[in-house]
Amino acid sequence: MSNLRLFLLLGIALLGMQLYQAWQQDYGPKLDPSLPQPEAIVPSASNDGIPNAETPVESGEVPSVPLADATAPTVSEAPVEASTSAGDRRITVSNDVLRLSISTRGAEIRQAELLTYPISLERKDVPVKLLNEDTQRYFVSQTGLVAKDLPAPDHTAVYAVEGEQFTLAAGSDAIEVPLTWTDASGISVRKVIRLDRGSFVVGVRHEITNQSGAPWRGSQYRQMQRVPPPKPSAFAFNDPELYAYVGAAIYSPDEKFQKLKFDNFVEEPYKRTFAGGWSAMQQHYFVGAWVPDPAEQTQYETAVLPANSALPTRYLMRQKSPIIEVAPGATQSVGAGLYLGPKLQNELPKVATGLQYTVDYGMVSFIAQPLFWILSHIHDLVGNWGVAIILLTLLVKLAFYRLSESQYRSMAKMRKLQPRLEALKERFGDDRQKMAQAQMDLFKQEKVNPIGGCLPILLQLPVFFALYWVIFEAVELRQAPFFLWIHDLSLKDPLYILPVLNVAVMWYTQKLSPTPGMDPVQKKVLQTMPLIFGVMFAFFPAGLVLYWLSNGLLGLIQQVVITKRIEASK
Repeated sequence: MSNLRLFLLLGIALLGMQLYQAWQQDYGPKLDPSLPQPEAIVPSASNDGIPNAETPVESGEVPSVPLADATAPTVSEAPVEASTSAGDRRITVSNDVLRLSISTRGAEIRQAELLTYPISLERKDVPVKLLNEDTQRYFVSQTGLVAKDLPAPDHTAVYAVEGEQFTLAAGSDAIEVPLTWTDASGISVRKVIRLDRGSFVVGVRHEITNQSGAPWRGSQYRQMQRVPPPKPSAFAFNDPELYAYVGAAIYSPDEKFQKLKFDNFVEEPYKRTFAGGWSAMQQHYFVGAWVPDPAEQTQYETAVLPANSALPTRYLMRQKSPIIEVAPGATQSVGAGLYLGPKLQNELPKVATGLQYTVDYGMVSFIAQPLFWILSHIHDLVGNWGVAIILLTLLVKLAFYRLSESQYRSMAKMRKLQPRLEALKERFGDDRQKMAQAQMDLFKQEKVNPIGGCLPILLQLPVFFALYWVIFEAVELRQAPFFLWIHDLSLKDPLYILPVLNVAVMWYTQKLSPTPGMDPVQKKVLQTMPLIFGVMFAFFPAGLVLYWLSNGLLGLIQQVVITKRIEASK
C-alpha cells in the first residue's frame, strides 16, 4: 500500500462528497410552491410576517396581534430600495465594527455592514453586508410588540427619532439610540438600539409606558426573514459558497444544536417553547442570531412567507417572549440581543451557549473542534495562519508517527522485494493461482504484510477530513495572508506555485512506492494521478493546498529515511 494511495483515497472521497453536495444543490428536493402551506404556522402570519390577529400567539390569555392597515403599504410591499417617504426614513447607527441601517417604519434593521470584514482584498473599502435589502440576497431583522386589548407597535409601526447619523463617540463604551411611538390611548413605547464598542451584538429593547386606565398585557417578538442567496454553478467546485450550509439553526438545552433547512419549513414546521436557547440564520463565515435572556421561556417557530410583487418566497424564524404586564402609570422593559457577525469560534461561546456550533464541521466536528483549538493556539504564538497550518500538520504527523512508520516499513520491504516479485511473475506467467500462492509464500518467508499500510491510512482519514473542514470553515483564515505571493489563504494560489510543488512531491512519492502485481495500463493511469491532482489543487484554497503539501512533504521525508534504512539492511 503506497503513500500515493492515501492521496487517492482522500481525493476520491473528497471529490465524491463535493459532487454529491453539488448534485443536492441543483437536483435535490426543493420546496414546491404549489404545496399547501402548513396550517399550524403560515396562517398565523400575514404576508409580511406579522402574527395574524385571528390566531393567538399562544393559547389561553395570550394577546392577539393587530393586522397592518390594509390600505397602507407594508414593509414587504414597499420598494426594496430605501424610501424617502416620512414613514420609511432611514437612520444609521454604528460602532467600530458594525454599521446598521434602520427604518423608522418598525425600527427594523434593514442592513448590517461588518466594517472589519471587507468583501475582498481588492475592495477593502466595501464591507460585507450580512443583512441586506437586495432582492436576491434579502435578509432583514424585525422586532415588534403584540398586545391583547390595548395598542402595540408591530414592525410596520412608524417611530419618531431625532437625527439621522448616530456614531459611537471616541472614548465611549456604548451608544444607545431611542426611537419613540405613541398612541392616543396613553400607551407609549421607547425602542432602544444599543451598540457596545468592539461588539457585534445589537441590543434591542422595548420600554413600554402605560398611561391608560387598564393594564397592558403583551409580548415582544423577534424575527429574521431571508431568501436563500444565489448559488454558484455546480461546476465551480472551488467556490466555498457551493458547499457551505445556508439556512436556519436553533439551540435548546435538551436537543442542543439543530439545523433547520429551508426546504423542510413547509413539511416540518418548528414550534417549541423553552429557556436557555437561541435561533439563527447562518451562512458561510457569518451568522445572525437572536439571543434572549437565558431565563426567558421563549417560543420559537418557523414560517414560509409567500412571494409578493416585490420579493420572492422568504423563510422566517421567529421568537416570542412570555407575556409581560404593565400596570397603569408604570413602565416595563423587554428585550434581547442580536448577534450579527463572523463565526469567531473563540468568541461565539461568550455570546451564547452553543453558538459556536454554527461553524459547520459536519460529521467530523468532534475531531475538527479540538484541531481548531490547537491551530488557534499555535497562531497565537506564531502570528501567521499559514505557519500555524504547517506546524499543526507536523503535530498530526508526530501523533501518527508510529503508525506511519509501520506503513513506510511495509512499503520499503515491498520495494526491496520488487525484483523477486518480478522474477515470480516471469516464472509463472499467466498462471494467476500459482503466482498468488508464490507471492504469499514469499511474503510469509520475509515477514512482510502486503496490506500493512492500510490500517494507518484508515485511522488517519478522519483527521485529514477534519483538517479539511477546519480550513474550509474557519472565518479566521478568510483573507489571512501567508508569505510573499499568497495574500489570502481562503482563495486559490494566484501563481499556482503550491499546486506545482504538490505535483512534484506526489510524483517523487510515487517513485518510491512499490506497485506489485499491477498491469501496465494501471501503472500508466497511476502515473497521471499527480498531474490530475495538481490541476484539481490549482483551484482549491491555498490553505488547503498548503496543508496537503506539508503533509505530503513530511510523509515523503519519513518514507525516504525509512526506505534507505531498509534497503541498507541485509
